[in-house]
Amino acid sequence: MTEIKICGLVSEADASVVNECAPEYAGMVLFYEKSRRNVSASQAEKIIALLDKKIKKTAVVVSPDIKQIEKIEAAGFDYIQVHGNLDDKILERTKVPVIKALNIPEEGISEGILKELDKTLRNDKIYGVLFDAGTPGSGKTFRWQLIKELGENIRKAEKKFFLAGGLNSLNVADAVSE
Repeated sequence: MTEIKICGLVSEADASVVNECAPEYAGMVLFYEKSRRNVSASQAEKIIALLDKKIKKTAVVVSPDIKQIEKIEAAGFDYIQVHGNLDDKILERTKVPVIKALNIPEEGISEGILKELDKTLRNDKIYGVLFDAGTPGSGKTFRWQLIKELGENIRKAEKKFFLAGGLNSLNVADAVSE
């Protein structure tokens, strides 16, 4: 079954809109000041308090350190979506399930991506894998057909799979069918 995650919440008004849409997941960017959607841990707590309890709250971070992970856990998030590096020691200490983001460049699947995917799929602490465009947060799509190159491993994996990057009302049906 296809589930939906709305990402980039920044305000209490966003929480209200998300509650009306009732997706399965809602995401907030933390500890990444480069993003215009970055919120503080205290802002995130206020937004979380307003979201419907059925919606799974997801902290979106880049290469987090242990102090950031602890703040995320204290804020009440259900999941942590990690872009960039995820240190094994930090992963082991994490109490909240992790969604690991993999960026798929336009030129195709590299050996490095295949190795990272294999490591991710074998780790019990990883809840799911998010496939994103080569430049995360760009609002651009990638060639979704490239995911097929990842082979039988993803079809057999007992993980959730997420698709991100430039999804909108005009292309989301094509993305799901692909």
